Amino acid sequence: MPQNPTGRSRSGSWCTAALAGLLAVVLAGCGGGGDGGEAAAPQAPGGGGAIPDVSAVVSGVQKDPQLAAMLPPPIAQAGVLSLGSNLQSAPNNFYAADGTTPVGYEVDLAKAIAAKLGVTVKYQDMAFGSLITSLQSSRVDLTMAAMNDTAERQKQIDFVDYFTSGITIMVRKGNPDGITGPDTLCGKAVALVQGTSHQEFATEQSAKCVQSGQAAITITATDSDTQNQNQLRTGRVAAILNDLPSAVYISRTAGDGNFFEVVPGEPINGGPYGIGINKTNTQLTEAVRGALQSLITDGTYGKILDAWGVQQGAVQQAGTNAGS
Repeated sequence: MPQNPTGRSRSGSWCTAALAGLLAVVLAGCGGGGDGGEAAAPQAPGGGGAIPDVSAVVSGVQKDPQLAAMLPPPIAQAGVLSLGSNLQSAPNNFYAADGTTPVGYEVDLAKAIAAKLGVTVKYQDMAFGSLITSLQSSRVDLTMAAMNDTAERQKQIDFVDYFTSGITIMVRKGNPDGITGPDTLCGKAVALVQGTSHQEFATEQSAKCVQSGQAAITITATDSDTQNQNQLRTGRVAAILNDLPSAVYISRTAGDGNFFEVVPGEPINGGPYGIGINKTNTQLTEAVRGALQSLITDGTYGKILDAWGVQQGAVQQAGTNAGS
């Protein structure tokens, strides 16, 4: 995430509010670690598979004929939006206890957007690094996977922005390595997901460390948050870089809140998450933007974010390509 590609930075008060809001959802905690020191995958809020039930909210969304008429004919005829995601990032998007049902606030938003357009959503789970190429090859119609809308990515795809977040540092409980911010990552091992803006930020921060005469950051890039939690839980890395919603959620739920903690402070390089769409598919971009704006205006969007405790990341307007 170099050169602030996720856009606007956030104040420390915003971070405090976000932590408090998410805490309300996950206060009860859930999902301990597995045997052998392995960290469990993120679980649903409250433990025992308890997921916020917004089915009534989503089912109440009415089709907007004018917006539906904006859909490209192949999608309108099929009645399905093919959506690519990386389903392992609670509370954004992950699997329910059955291991097959996608859940999360992004999943609920996607269903609501589809309902507004008079279609349904079909998920394709894939590696984060494959999302953009899958759009470009028309394997999927949309992506929605807590992907930062950045100027660099805008060269490849278009975005409809639906949420605001920033990078957060997660460490072991008690912070044994004394990490207090980006500058204290110098000489440390850090885990992150391959192909994300977190990797770009870590690479740039490592270069700054070297320039200042300190040791470089050892960057471990994996395919999943779960792998990164295992690395941190067992001490193979000193920190994980993740987005604010996921970091706070994991720190409150993994091991009943006893495994990890979030380093206090302002989210790094705050900016928008975007729904990715092929740059040639301008009809779909405008249809999705219009549907999201309608959901913001009628209150459906706010109800979904409130249910998941992530209302602090709400946008006021459905924009396109607002990241920098």
